[in-house]
Amino acid sequence: MKKWRLLWCSRLVSLRRMRYYSAMPVEIVRRAGGKKYPARGLKSAAKKILEMLKQDRAELSIALVGDAEIGRLNARYRNKDYPTDVLSFPAAVGMPDGIRLLGDVVISVDKARQQAKERGRTLDQEMTTLLIHGVLHLLGYDHERSAKDARIMGRLEKKLRRAL
Repeated sequence: MKKWRLLWCSRLVSLRRMRYYSAMPVEIVRRAGGKKYPARGLKSAAKKILEMLKQDRAELSIALVGDAEIGRLNARYRNKDYPTDVLSFPAAVGMPDGIRLLGDVVISVDKARQQAKERGRTLDQEMTTLLIHGVLHLLGYDHERSAKDARIMGRLEKKLRRAL
């Protein structure tokens, strides 16, 4: 009886550990223009995107901001003095083993709202599109490098959007 109970308890502990380690952290911070956007759907989409890209053990941070804040970031880090729709900041290399920190994706909800109207999409569709774009940049894809790289990234974005 004691052996069975001990075995059952060790399996329960193992299951708890598995659940703990299999969680893929996606953190969302909302500031200024991003405070009113409901983040639950975007967090769920982020988890699915990471899973499809085989990055389901990675950590991702998403910041939802307004045009003013993303404009300041764009000016500071890209020397472009205007608000953009999405920025990506890859994490530093050399993290401890087992930890895969992708980095930060910053999305302007104001710009996404404007683009959604122009493109005939819902705000959720536009936010998901920008999230996909930002995550791919974190993984090293860059549409500004060459026409070939732009085609590759564009196809992958389309594939991920359809899969969602």
